[in-house]
Amino acid sequence: MTTPMERLRNKITKEVLWLYILRLLKERPMYAYELKERIREAFNFEPATVSSYVVLYKLEKEGYVTAEWQESQTGKPSRKYYKLTPEGERLLEEGIAFLESMVSKLRSE
Repeated sequence: MTTPMERLRNKITKEVLWLYILRLLKERPMYAYELKERIREAFNFEPATVSSYVVLYKLEKEGYVTAEWQESQTGKPSRKYYKLTPEGERLLEEGIAFLESMVSKLRSE
């Protein structure tokens, strides 16, 4: 049985994975596996690989990110790089504002 804190951590990380992905793509375009590694480094949790791909696919389909295949200069396979769109940047800002608002309400007396 999970504790309330374990459930909260799960909800605020894995279930809003799109928010972390958009935040990292604001820095620069990245490929899926790189995003997964950066999430681990920057936010201290590791999403499932399949989850990352599913979220990226949905974000692309909904117009929040675009994707472009890039050939490797070192002979490695080409990679699909994801880039934040203006719509994605707006969604990121809305998501952050919502979370800030909720935290503010939780802290108020």
